[in-house]
Amino acid sequence: MAAKKWVKFPHANKAFDYAGDKLAKAWKTLHAGDQEPYPDEKRVTALYKKHPKLKEAGDAGEVAAALAEAWRAFHKGDFQGACEAGEALGPVGAVVATKAEGIYATYLAKDADRTAHYERCVARMEEAIAAMPTEANAHYFHAFALGRLSQCISVAKALAQGYGGKIKASLQKALELAPKHAEAHTALGLYHAEILDKIGAMIGGLTYGAKSSTGLEHFEKAIELTPEAPIAHVEPAGGLKIMCGRTRAAERANALETAGSLKARDAMEALDIERAQDEAG
Repeated sequence: MAAKKWVKFPHANKAFDYAGDKLAKAWKTLHAGDQEPYPDEKRVTALYKKHPKLKEAGDAGEVAAALAEAWRAFHKGDFQGACEAGEALGPVGAVVATKAEGIYATYLAKDADRTAHYERCVARMEEAIAAMPTEANAHYFHAFALGRLSQCISVAKALAQGYGGKIKASLQKALELAPKHAEAHTALGLYHAEILDKIGAMIGGLTYGAKSSTGLEHFEKAIELTPEAPIAHVEPAGGLKIMCGRTRAAERANALETAGSLKARDAMEALDIERAQDEAG
């Protein structure tokens, strides 16, 4: 991890501080979108049993406590702290490390730094998949990082390098392991939109199985699963613009308005809402 200080989260809010038992009480709501299990000792012990090599991270109770602290840092907007704390735990902490670095890169990092952030995330999640292949979020955040990296280097170039198939495979695996993973549904909807936008319906359909109807179904499922999550409305707004142009402009405007009117429950949602408000004008 680079020693360089990251840009500070600009919307500090006491409500985003989930100290003590506040985290456990809010966990189900905070993680409805990514379906990440609560990081207690029971969870870490189960991971160790399923994937014995993970025991290298240390005592299950201590690792669980460290994971919880990393997630507290993430939710309050200390993305660098969350990333470094997660990374220190190896594959066990890869999900929180990548979610923190990925959200930071998406919203706060300087343009010149984004590619490096996403490349680190991709490498980290490749290691996580190898270490714990039955974890839905190992696959989801691999796809997330590859998708963001693709946007940095251009989707067309990314497709030429074979990223398209990898992203789709990781998202499908995530949904196979966690069918209610709303963020994976959103990401798969965007996958269909980006493919259709860059290479067209015929080639996109034949080569990647991309269809606007399928993309829209995934967006609708994400909203059904997490109607109070800003990202479930923000990303479909972009997908509608790509796949439907002006024909569904009103629906896109409504999606941005809905996202912009929601109450942020943590730092990530505050950034999602700010994006929706900016895009809505």
